[in-house]
Amino acid sequence: MLGRLNHVAIAVPDLAAAAAVYEGTLGAQVSAPQPLPEHGVTVVFIDLGNTKVELLEPLGEGSPIAGFLEKNPSGGMHHLCYEVDDILAARDRLLAEGARVLGDGEPKAGAHGKPVLFLHPKDFFGTLVEIEEV
Repeated sequence: MLGRLNHVAIAVPDLAAAAAVYEGTLGAQVSAPQPLPEHGVTVVFIDLGNTKVELLEPLGEGSPIAGFLEKNPSGGMHHLCYEVDDILAARDRLLAEGARVLGDGEPKAGAHGKPVLFLHPKDFFGTLVEIEEV
């Protein structure tokens, strides 16, 4: 069911400062910031060829990232995103196996414009998992 690792997401308190560290210290090419109001975040991506790193900061008061940063003020690894061929088939299989899909269970457009769903971290050893249709 799982395809390749699409990205590792890191929540940061200051997106511009984090992007500057990745550009300056690590020599990475960082994309332009992309606000995603439907997910409550602003993101940038660092393309590594075989995968990406996503840096995300809260967007607005109701951002789910705000709670994460309250517990982890310096930021930290937020989620892993895996590719799937058919997100609805993957969702149905996961539900049949007892996994919990967050939200209303319907895919939403992610940062790449493709359907995504998030899976409860308690079902995956404390790691929030995102699946994205390719």
